Amino acid sequence: MTLSGAQVDFIDVKLDTSTIDPVKLEAYLERYSKERNVKAVIPVHLYGRMADMEEIGEIAKKFELKIIEDSAQAHGAKYNSHAPGFYGDIATFSFYPGKNLGAFGDAGAIVTNDHRLQAKCKSLVDHGRLGKKYEHDIEGGNMRLDTIQAAVLRIKLKYLSEWTRLRVEKATYYVEQLPKIEAVTPPVINDGIYQTWHLFVIKAHQRDELQHYLKQHNISTGIHYPIPLHLQPAYHYKGYSKGDFPVTEELSSTILSLPFWPEITKAAINQVCNTVEEFYRNA
Repeated sequence: MTLSGAQVDFIDVKLDTSTIDPVKLEAYLERYSKERNVKAVIPVHLYGRMADMEEIGEIAKKFELKIIEDSAQAHGAKYNSHAPGFYGDIATFSFYPGKNLGAFGDAGAIVTNDHRLQAKCKSLVDHGRLGKKYEHDIEGGNMRLDTIQAAVLRIKLKYLSEWTRLRVEKATYYVEQLPKIEAVTPPVINDGIYQTWHLFVIKAHQRDELQHYLKQHNISTGIHYPIPLHLQPAYHYKGYSKGDFPVTEELSSTILSLPFWPEITKAAINQVCNTVEEFYRNA
């Protein structure tokens, strides 16, 4: 975004979903939309869960904003039966190998129903060409999906629905088996939200100690993500400070991604959950 000449401002997220908070988005726009000449909002669909797109769509309409949906982790996800791209002007997908639909290397796609935007995107990724070879209407780049990645994706796409079904099944089982203790908050499951579970992320007190304990018991975990964007060195120039986005900062210190993939067995899930419960029982 900044490479295009735009500026970026951040909005805090909701504690239960880790996605952009529509209330805080609207409050920001009421104060700054004209002053900062805001043009677009970029909601991030996180961990396979879409943001609150109906509310965001209404807010964007009110302030005459474009919506760019970051759907890198939301392959197959739905919000009130609508997939990424339905509410936005554009939705972007990542096919990085670790994603729910992953290529053999780096890859991605843009979807839109706007023919003008489609033509602009096709030109930008192909050296600024729209039609004739060697004729370039704008300055573009070389960002075309290479044939090997397309071939891998073409095969894997056939299995995405089944992989997603397994992810939903295993995530539901995880939630049921997690210890019912105050120290652990499982991810929420809401009606109307079809979450495709890119990751299975809990919130945990003594997160770092729990992660170390699980590692000692040969259980690998991850933290997605340990450093909030507003505290990244790349955004020091924005002048943000610790405390500016309290929910995001709380999440960054408590979230823990537990082992998760479509074929994970219930026995493995039981082992993880039992070890989590054991840690807190002995803490």
